Amino acid sequence: MSIQISIQMRPQARRLLGPRMLLPIVLTLMMLSQQSSSEAVAFTNQNFDALVGSKDLAFVNFYADWCRFSGMLAPIWSDAADRVTDKLGDRAIVGKVDCDSQADLAARFHITKYPTLRLLRNGHPAKKEYRGERSPDAFVRFLEAELADPVRIISGPEELQENKTGQVIGYFESAQSSNYLSFLKMAGAVKDDCHVLAGFGEPFGHLRAGGQDSVVVRKAGSDQLVSLPHLDITNTQKLIDWTLRTCVPLVREITFENAEALTEERRPFLILFHLPEDKETPRRFRDFVERELFDEKDGVNFLTADGIKFAHPLAHLSKAKEDLPLIAIDSFRHMYLFDDIKEMETPGRLKDFIADLHSGKLHREFHYGKEAPKPAAAAAGPTEPTSPPESVFQKLQPSDHRYTLLKDEL
Repeated sequence: MSIQISIQMRPQARRLLGPRMLLPIVLTLMMLSQQSSSEAVAFTNQNFDALVGSKDLAFVNFYADWCRFSGMLAPIWSDAADRVTDKLGDRAIVGKVDCDSQADLAARFHITKYPTLRLLRNGHPAKKEYRGERSPDAFVRFLEAELADPVRIISGPEELQENKTGQVIGYFESAQSSNYLSFLKMAGAVKDDCHVLAGFGEPFGHLRAGGQDSVVVRKAGSDQLVSLPHLDITNTQKLIDWTLRTCVPLVREITFENAEALTEERRPFLILFHLPEDKETPRRFRDFVERELFDEKDGVNFLTADGIKFAHPLAHLSKAKEDLPLIAIDSFRHMYLFDDIKEMETPGRLKDFIADLHSGKLHREFHYGKEAPKPAAAAAGPTEPTSPPESVFQKLQPSDHRYTLLKDEL
């Protein structure tokens, strides 16, 4: 989409204004024409949060100019941006991030292949990257589906039913209240994890303590109801954080039944392997992750695993039940062992372990040994390359089409 600017002015007015006064007017009109264009927005570290936070949805193409797949997608992405603007207006923004010039943004979203397409709902990244058809029409359909109401409206308490995933239930006086509008934004952010329901007015009056709007969570696989603590429901960010912490546990147990679904989330696994009779270590692990690592939830899945049932991954790490408990991270290409389980609760150690995976440091150190802090030590040169243990869990991933180029394939 392009806009041509034509300035028609009487000769007397041009002489009166002069070239110095005309120049700012022309520049302003040019800026307005650029802003009117709906071509994909170029996100930077400076404008990303403000632009993404102002929309219900942000669809982002993380690309690299030198990547041929990125080049193939570029005109399709620009076309899609035009169509999204025409059809969805201000509710969605389609943008792009040059991962070379905006390396901090790429690192923030743990981008390791190009192009990667990520959806953000009210500023919160969806768990799964977009892996569907890459055409303008498909992108528009995807965003239209995402904008569908994420809340199921119920007419009475009898409609509340248990689900395999958790439920978030809101009881409100009115659908026009500021509390419900905040609840609606929260629902869009947590829709991958929870079923969100809402009831209004008199049928739910007895569930609104003191006549006040309320929010409760029924935890996954449980009848237990947890009430929102004394937080302002209109504080959407706190409502989202509380819901995510409460609806679905931050630390989950991996089993043979749920392993494929977990791999589909395409986030590395940080796994505590333990003996089945050891209940204390998993409890301490869960408590520490909840307390110290909540902000890492978008980049890694925190899991516990029965080390007897999952003996196969342990064998790839040259470990057996006698070595339990232990912690490893699986990148879906390789597995890496955390140095010392005794340092699990040492502030910063697990956080650094996760950061070293995302930066590639774990991969480099497995090949060439520990990275020396002093240049003199590094001058001795790397040791003979070795191969880290292959990922076991990648074999559980559903097959997918190849649309991207991985960094370590260069």
